[in-house]
Amino acid sequence: MSLLVSAPSTVPAGDLREEGRPADRLATMLRRGELELPPPGQGATGVRWARLSAWGRESLPLARLAEGHTDAVAILRESGAEPVPGARYGVWAARSGGTGAELAGAAGSWVLRGRVRFCSGAPDLERALVVAAAPGGSRIVDLDLSRPGVRRHADSWHAAGMRASDTLDVDLDDLAVTDLVGEPGFYTERPGFWWGGAGVAAVWLGGAAGLVDELRERLREKADPHQLAHLGELHAGLEAVDALLTRTADVIDADPKSPHRTAVWTARAAAERLCRSVLDVAPRVAGVAALAGGLADRLADLGMYVRQHHGERDLAALGEAVLGEAVLGEAVLGEAGRAVPGEER
Repeated sequence: MSLLVSAPSTVPAGDLREEGRPADRLATMLRRGELELPPPGQGATGVRWARLSAWGRESLPLARLAEGHTDAVAILRESGAEPVPGARYGVWAARSGGTGAELAGAAGSWVLRGRVRFCSGAPDLERALVVAAAPGGSRIVDLDLSRPGVRRHADSWHAAGMRASDTLDVDLDDLAVTDLVGEPGFYTERPGFWWGGAGVAAVWLGGAAGLVDELRERLREKADPHQLAHLGELHAGLEAVDALLTRTADVIDADPKSPHRTAVWTARAAAERLCRSVLDVAPRVAGVAALAGGLADRLADLGMYVRQHHGERDLAALGEAVLGEAVLGEAVLGEAGRAVPGEER
């Protein structure tokens, strides 16, 4: 199968940016059941990632919100819990520059506090899985975002890229918490943590494919040999990453007890490199008119979103895995730049 071919987008044809805010579109998709995906690691991981890729191909801000919701649902179900019916979810786990959620107290009387950065969908989501540092290991709180003490900072995102995903900083002001999701360390210790990181790479692939789609349409009437060469280069890159992610999905389904860290790091690295190629080549192929006509927005979205890859830190982790010098995981990498997929959500 192919992620880019086998599962077409469930959204209507056309540019989703013209169909309303991504948060509103997410609510419509949830109501229609379009956000129900096959669970990862149970035989249809490739189908799951194909849907994620299709959303990225249409609109990266929408895909960002949809990926967060579907990941939250997968996390809850892995823990034996169920999402609140009708609620749009996110996963807020970032620990950046000394920020992050913390749990103080003890079982039955936890208090949740701290500032969490990069909270996509903050103005509109009903609930979020907040990953908080706690004694004995990180814990997950299924948080009702309508509670007093959840403060959103409307001026905390200044970038043009992914602006439509409504990503904000959120302060949590000493919220009383009783029920937690999973055991200490569950968030990062479950195999699905790593599989989710590859699912994000599938969204990156879709974002890159969406840009190449636009280039292809613009070149149909007239293209010089240089433009055609660039188009061929990008097409080959898409196919290669598509094949690698498809193989990674098959490996996960064949052995769902393993996190497959090296395979995930490899797929993410390949997808990130593809996106960098698209970001470099697409403006030169398209020209100023196309950039002024909206292509620049897509480029900005992709450039921002793909920075969930940690660059050389992730590549160093992959190199270490390839050499087999250490067993990699949160214990090894947690203090060395947090080079693990899915942390900055």
